Amino acid sequence: MKAITGAEAAVRMLQAHGVRHIFGLCGDTSLPFYDALAQLDHGMQHVLTRDERSAAYMADGYARVTGRVGVCEGPSGGGATYILPGLIEASESSIPILAITTDVGVNARGRYTLTEVDQRSLFRPVTKWNAVIDRAVDIPRTMRAAFSNMTTGRPGSAQLTLPYDVQTGEVPADDVWADESLGAYPSRRVGPDPDAVKAAAQLIRGANNRIFICGGGVVISGAEQALLALAEQLEAPVATTISGQGTIAEDHPLAVGVVGSNGGTPFTRGLVDRADLVIFIGCRAGSVTTERGRHPAPGTTQVLHLDVDPVAIGTNYRPDVSLVGDARLSLAALAAELGKSAAPSRASTLNRATVASAKAEKFAQFMRYASDAAVPITPERIVHDMQAVLPADAVVVADPGTPCPYFSAYYTWKMPGRHFITNRAHGALGYSLAAAIGAQFGRPGHKVVSVMGDGSFGFTIGEIETAMRHRLSITFVVISNAVYGWIKAGQKAAFGGRYFSVDFSRTDHAAVARAYGVRSWTVTLPSELRQALAAAIATEGPSLVDIITQPLQDAHAPVSEWVA
Repeated sequence: MKAITGAEAAVRMLQAHGVRHIFGLCGDTSLPFYDALAQLDHGMQHVLTRDERSAAYMADGYARVTGRVGVCEGPSGGGATYILPGLIEASESSIPILAITTDVGVNARGRYTLTEVDQRSLFRPVTKWNAVIDRAVDIPRTMRAAFSNMTTGRPGSAQLTLPYDVQTGEVPADDVWADESLGAYPSRRVGPDPDAVKAAAQLIRGANNRIFICGGGVVISGAEQALLALAEQLEAPVATTISGQGTIAEDHPLAVGVVGSNGGTPFTRGLVDRADLVIFIGCRAGSVTTERGRHPAPGTTQVLHLDVDPVAIGTNYRPDVSLVGDARLSLAALAAELGKSAAPSRASTLNRATVASAKAEKFAQFMRYASDAAVPITPERIVHDMQAVLPADAVVVADPGTPCPYFSAYYTWKMPGRHFITNRAHGALGYSLAAAIGAQFGRPGHKVVSVMGDGSFGFTIGEIETAMRHRLSITFVVISNAVYGWIKAGQKAAFGGRYFSVDFSRTDHAAVARAYGVRSWTVTLPSELRQALAAAIATEGPSLVDIITQPLQDAHAPVSEWVA
């Protein structure tokens, strides 16, 4: 029987699962794996990164826009610890990324070998599934298990450890095979219980003022059309979480926009409070979405909760009906069941007219600040001018600080699907720049914009070289105000403005980018902003716009805790 090395088997297993890109950084323990990548004709592109954390974020952004597993890799020791933040973000966001980390040889364990770390224990709490492979012959079956665990049920991240001597061991070539469908997600979808579908339909028929609150599960499932059909069938408004943006085109008459403490507004919150039935779809109903369980107020409305993860249902709200299953299959089944008899004819006060009124009030308030000619430039002005120059199919990747609430609240996404990405699970700074690179590799024909604060810029500055090396069509937008704004705003709102250790000196981000060869602009006047953004977006290859911006603690961010 023909045998191949463990490293060759690992590469062939990735190829067999349909992997097309790998993001990673080299190291001593990865030499056999890299040699296999160099010698084999596998058709995959390896993207060399400047940091393992960035490699994981790139895999995350790639997975979100492609619907395929994102793959990252790194060496032992520091490489393994650096790659970890991206895995916990992906897993908690239900995004399947596979991290392959190499390690010292099995026979070198426990001998004070340089870079040794217990990777099994390190990664177990932050991934959906992980394994350390101690024998080369186990590589194929373990990698099959990794892809199966990542993409079935609620998707999540996985991690595999490949010790050096396992990479050089022998594997029977005949054992290298895979179910390629497991390279995309969600795979092996599970439909809902028919009795639960009937109960859900009955609950909906008996309600008057229904509203959907949709999380990321709708987009992950590809259930946008199924959701739209059901919403129009019921004439029910559709609100989303930040992760759920893309569930519905936000210029649709039934689209409410984002609700919750980050990106929601009093006007959208009011629609939730008027509902007598809240339908959570692919959403955990967590603290941000429900403003710490206040909207909807428990006990004041009925709840229908649909999710692929049964554990998520009932964690924060007592459901009147639970529906467990893939969002696309479940929504289609629910629409079919409701179609068997007419919905109630009572006039609902939650309808297109009330949605239009709430959105008109929200955007009237927004325009007061978006049209402000004051200096420094308001965040609202940035959103407004970017909306004017970006194509509808662009992808915007926002870091969780200043960009997140403004873009989630006020940028109108006119196409369903994944066009807005932000790391909502753990909110680490430095995500946007790296994830945008992954998104650009995933959608090479689309414009990608990375929006970050200047604090985030400092986290991942080295990856500008990665974007430049590959001539990626990414525009980096830096909201520059020399402060960790989210924390300073919190100190103002909750601690009497006692500011401590949140301010830093200003960086000339445009000059830094130019040092990497990137075309750059610095904007200080509102009247110059739109022209600079348009020129940057039209640039072939990377570009950067450094915008001197109003500090977050002095702005009017749609964050309910600060407003209160």
